[in-house]
Amino acid sequence: MTAVADLKRVHRATWAAGDYAAVARLIDAVPPRDLLDRVDVRPGLRVLDVATGTGNVALRAAAAGAQVVGLDLTPELFDEARRRAEHQQVVVDWVAGDAEQLPFEDASFDRVLSVFGAQFAPRHAVVARELARVTRPGGRIGLVNWTPTGQVGELFKTLSRHLPPPPPFASAPPLWGDVDHVRALFAGTGVELSFARGRTPWRFPSAEHYVAFMETAYGPMVKARERLSAGGAWAACRAELVDLAERRNEDPFGGLLMQAEYLITLGTRT
Repeated sequence: MTAVADLKRVHRATWAAGDYAAVARLIDAVPPRDLLDRVDVRPGLRVLDVATGTGNVALRAAAAGAQVVGLDLTPELFDEARRRAEHQQVVVDWVAGDAEQLPFEDASFDRVLSVFGAQFAPRHAVVARELARVTRPGGRIGLVNWTPTGQVGELFKTLSRHLPPPPPFASAPPLWGDVDHVRALFAGTGVELSFARGRTPWRFPSAEHYVAFMETAYGPMVKARERLSAGGAWAACRAELVDLAERRNEDPFGGLLMQAEYLITLGTRT
């Protein structure tokens, strides 16, 4: 499908924009550890990290002794991932690829993981089938995704009010944080599911500092700013994002502390 291929080219350019490595550092402490504590990654296991980005999950899995493949649609992010792997003295096989068409044989991995990554592929049901396909019988799938009602879900909802709608085949990324949606995605795949929730902190000196950082570092906001600025609409959208951060601020001492909710999906391939 030409429309799908065109959208994926846009996605690749989006995640290559800005400084995703800086964003990844902000969410590296809590969510990857939260997931890996639940999926028993250990020496000898073969692990796939889908939409690995700069390797937050892949590097931890490799440090635990697993044989790890980190896959991403945006190989521009691998330069930072490789630097981190060299610094940490771990080995990861970095592979350019698409979560909707994983370049691996059926039942190739003991653990198939993704933290804030696979949820951005447009066709959710296709992704779910692929994740199940490459998981060995008895193997586990572990996903961490932003929820629709959490801080990041509200950020995307705010951006979407100002941008053209996505094509009809593309589902909103935060739907991966909705339990009913995820159950429907994996129906018929032979994967038994369970769920948990967590929160990760975003800390900045102020709401203004947060938005200034995100509009220059976080690919989706970088591209939204570029598009909306051309039509003179970015100022209104930006003001809403500052207001969002101020409403969600939990810091009683004058800084900014937002707790971003995520859904953990755990699956076992039967």
